Amino acid sequence: MDISRKLGKTPVQVEDYYGFVSNRILMPMINEAIITLFEGVAGVEEIDTVMKLGMNHPMGPLQLADFIGLDVCYYILNVLYEGFKNPKYAPCPLLENMVLANKLGVKSGEGFYIYNAETKEKMVSPHFLTKN
Repeated sequence: MDISRKLGKTPVQVEDYYGFVSNRILMPMINEAIITLFEGVAGVEEIDTVMKLGMNHPMGPLQLADFIGLDVCYYILNVLYEGFKNPKYAPCPLLENMVLANKLGVKSGEGFYIYNAETKEKMVSPHFLTKN
């Protein structure tokens, strides 16, 4: 704790348990966003916009998953699922299919969004465009 403070960080003390505090909270939210897309409740931009505007998040959970890496999200969810044996941590089939298809987010250039390496622009992957 002292070393963290000396480095200008704000340490917090938590118990040693599966998945750390951040992953236990963040990964189910990301997974639920993917499930919401998978079930057709809302599109990629709609889900991310609701969380940005309604919850004051700097980016939506689907874009954040792309930044983390969809493979990393998938593996973390599997560790949580195996550790807790709780179905709330079971990765959405859409996430698994995207990882198997090597659509890993920013690092592969495509996930829920397509990323242009030169311009750094993003657009919704054509696989997830809603029909309006």
